[in-house]
Parts: sequence; C-alpha cells; structure tokens
Amino acid sequence: MSSEEHKYDASSIEKNQHDGDVHVVADRKHQFDVASIDLVQRRLKQRHVQMIAIAGTLGTGLFLGSGNALSGAGPLGALIAYALVGSVAYSSLCSIGEMTSHAPISGTFPHFAARWVDPALGFAVGWNYFYTNVMTVPVEISGAQILITYWDSNPNHAGIYTAIIIVFACATNIFGVRYFGEAEFVFSLIKLTMITGLIIVGLIIDLGGAPNHHRLGFQYWKNPGVFAGAGLEPTHIGLDRFLGVLSVIVQASFSFQGMEIVAIAASETENPRRNIAKAVRRVFYRILIFYMLGIFITGLIVPYNDPSLLQSTGTAAESPYVIAMTRAGIKVLPSIINAGVMTSAFSAANSFLFCSSRILYGLSLRGQAPKIFATCTSKGLPIVAVACSSLFALLALMNISSGAETVFNWFVNLSTVGGFFGWGSINLTYYYFYRGMKYQGIDRTKLHYYNRLQPWLSIWGLTWCIIFILINGFKIFWNFTASGFLTSYINIPLFLGLYVYWKVVKKTKVWQPDEMDFFTGIPTPEETEGPYYPPEGFWQKVADTLF
Repeated sequence: MSSEEHKYDASSIEKNQHDGDVHVVADRKHQFDVASIDLVQRRLKQRHVQMIAIAGTLGTGLFLGSGNALSGAGPLGALIAYALVGSVAYSSLCSIGEMTSHAPISGTFPHFAARWVDPALGFAVGWNYFYTNVMTVPVEISGAQILITYWDSNPNHAGIYTAIIIVFACATNIFGVRYFGEAEFVFSLIKLTMITGLIIVGLIIDLGGAPNHHRLGFQYWKNPGVFAGAGLEPTHIGLDRFLGVLSVIVQASFSFQGMEIVAIAASETENPRRNIAKAVRRVFYRILIFYMLGIFITGLIVPYNDPSLLQSTGTAAESPYVIAMTRAGIKVLPSIINAGVMTSAFSAANSFLFCSSRILYGLSLRGQAPKIFATCTSKGLPIVAVACSSLFALLALMNISSGAETVFNWFVNLSTVGGFFGWGSINLTYYYFYRGMKYQGIDRTKLHYYNRLQPWLSIWGLTWCIIFILINGFKIFWNFTASGFLTSYINIPLFLGLYVYWKVVKKTKVWQPDEMDFFTGIPTPEETEGPYYPPEGFWQKVADTLF
C-alpha cells in the first residue's frame, strides 16, 4: 500500500479528515481502477431502478411458495419465518446500499469484499454469487413452463414452451440494458398490480364479501391453529412446531433472493447515488406490504392442513389465494392469476440473468475471471458475459426429463444456500467498510444513503446468515442420506475452497482499516449525478412518489 496526496473541496465526502488531505491508494496489482476498460453505459432511468427494486425478483417464490410456507409452519409460524428472513434481507440491502452510494461501480459487492476485506473473499463471493444467480435462471424458466400446464397439460409440448421462454429471456438481455429496463418496468407493474389485487381479494374473502358470503375472520388461527409441526418430533409438540418454523426459512429466503439487484445495476444507472438511495429506502415498505401482509392474509383465508396446499402442481392451483377463491366460488380469477404468476416467473429469470452476467463482467474487469468476459459492444453491453450466462438457461430443459430432474433439483438446492453466503458476505464487508471509514475520518452521513442503525444491522444480518447456513439442512439428521447431506452443506467447503485457492495463489491478506482504499477508481458525485429537478404539478409528484 502507498499514500498519495490529493486535494478535495471541503464539502466533499471524499475528504479524509483523519489525516488531512492524504488518503490510501492500493497497489495497481489489485486493479481497483478499471475506468479505462469499464465500458458499460448508464442507460437505466429512475423509473426503471425504482420498479426493479420494488418488484424485479418477485417470482414463484412468493406467489406459489407462500402455500408451502403455510402448510409447513402454520399462519403464525410462516409469518415469523418471513419476518426473520425479511429482516436479514433488509439489513443486507441497507449494507450494500450504503456501500454503493459511496462506490456506484461495476463489480458491486464482490469487488467491495475484495477492496475492503480481502481480495480472496471477493473472488469467493463473486463466483459463488454468479453460480447462485445463474442457476436460478433455469429454475424460474422451469417454473414459468410448469405454469403453462394450467392451460396445456400435454407433456410433449413442455420442451417447446421451455425453449420459447429461454429465447425471450436471453433476447431481452442481449438487446441491451435499456430493453431490459423497459421490460422489467412493465413486468414489475404487472406483479405489483397482481399482489396488491390478491391481498385485497383475500381481505374481501376473509370479511365475507365473496359469493358464498362466508366470513372467515381468524377462525383458521383457532382451528387447526397458528403453528404447524414439522412432523419430526410428534411426541414433543412444542419442539416440532419450532422445527416447522425452521423448515420454512429456506423457502422464505428463495422468495426474498435477488433484492440486491438494484445495487448490482448501479454502474448502468443514471444518477446512481440518488436513485439507489431512494430505492433502498423503499425496500422496508416493500417487505412490510407485499411479503408480510401477503403472508398474513394467506394465513387468514386457507387452513394450513388444507389438502390442496400439499398438492405440488407447480401452477396457480397450489397458490393459497386460488384455493381460497375456489372455495369461495370465484371462478374467473384463478386463470388470470396463473397468467400473472407466469409473467412474474419470466421476469425473475430475466432479472437473475442480468444479475449473473454483471457479476461475471465485474470479476473479469479485475482479473478474477477470463478477460474475454469484459468484452463490451459499442452500446456498453457486456456481450460475452451475457452470452455465457444465457447458456445456463438451457439447463431448464433438464427438468423435462425425469432422470435429469434429480440432478437439476440438486443444483437448485445448492443455489438457494449460496444466497445466504451472498447476504452474509455483504454484511461482513459492510462491517469492514464501516470500520475503515470511521478510522480514516470519512463522514458516512454525507453519503446519499446511510442508515442510523448501522453497524448493528450488518451484525444482525451476518449472524443470522451463519445460522441459516448451518441449519438449512437440519431435516437430514432425522432421516440421514449422503446425497441429502451433500446437497445441504457442500456449499460450505466449495466457498472455503474458492477463498483458500485465491488466497494461496495470489498471497492476499485481510485489509486493516488504515490500508483500505476508498478512492481509487471511484467516480465523485459530481461525475455521476446530474442536476435534480423537483417535480412540478400533481401528476409529476405522483409519478415521483411511485417511481
């Protein structure tokens, strides 16, 4: 490490108050300054970013998975599990939001980990997160194809539908970030309209406004009850109910996975510091309204022991909202809901494909992946990274074959656990970031976004991520199989293996607070932020509030 003199305006957040106008600059071998080869362009507008943040990765995990959560833990148990995982997702987004508001650059949190914790951690996090996202793409594509069977159950058509969905998802990303932004804007509006409508319809059913005029109230909280057991300890009811809540945590995490995509898109966003700060502040309300209220209403309108919840059809037929509508005599909406869920699955696949390609591009920029993945078109599209990530979408075709389906499900389980490593790494990196900023005298309250609850939020998130990783496969200890154990826990040695490999090969070390580089290759706010024009008139103010 070396030091270099640099003068800043007194009002700039970059001014180092700890030691005058001297700040730390990392050795060039770490490739922190990649401005000359980072060719992506800022083409995502404010409305794109806000809608991606609110609903970009809402998919089958929420719309269909809520039924599994309800049957696995009961109405209150599911609510507790979603609240816990939601708090971890929120802490992770607050952490990455603050770091991104300081450094809205390509590579996002894997680069932050390499920059402020240890280059080896950045390598491990980057490849783990790439794998997690790129494997979620075929998962969501398969989900979209299965939803089509609601109308066409002919198994011979499954391959055709899957291929069509793959082509559209890949094309949306290959055409460029502007097309991706517009597509996600439209899809997010559809998803938000649908989840809002489902909550309202669910409330109407609960209050007796459905055609059968049967008022439900909280009757399902009394019978069959608020907690469902996991069925592992039938002689110890209290313990079994606790295990039921634990069993829902992985399912809940899949619903929240990918919320950090808004920060990953920072290097391609107009006015990134201002827009991402605005997006992160709204995430708390997204979790509270769409997730928590949605799960709460679900527990009011369907009993956790309803036989239909246990039927894994993969279509809207297993959604608790559709079950409740069918019971209440509402006939038209289920087909509409299935169409909405199908578009949400496609949208989620689209978002995860974008996410994985940008992570791969960021790794390539800094020498942690082959250089070819940093190749961009004249319009700033990392075409090779997008093409490579798109190839993984073809794995969705494995789900059509019964033999390959087992292998596919194995990949799926690995990707879900990988999400916990991503969140944990974000919170760990933030804690180091916080220590470094404090030691070097940089006032983080001058950033476009900061949270007063830090660093406690990051500590909360990191602690629970470690617990989630350790307990995610707890059921295997009641009925042990080698394949089940590997599926649940092989991610731990894989992640550690990546870390040790890069640490040994590159002889990296953990950065100390006085060695952290907060400036090299990071554009100033004057370089990224345009002038702010406050909304004028009623409709402009409404649009500014929504988008």
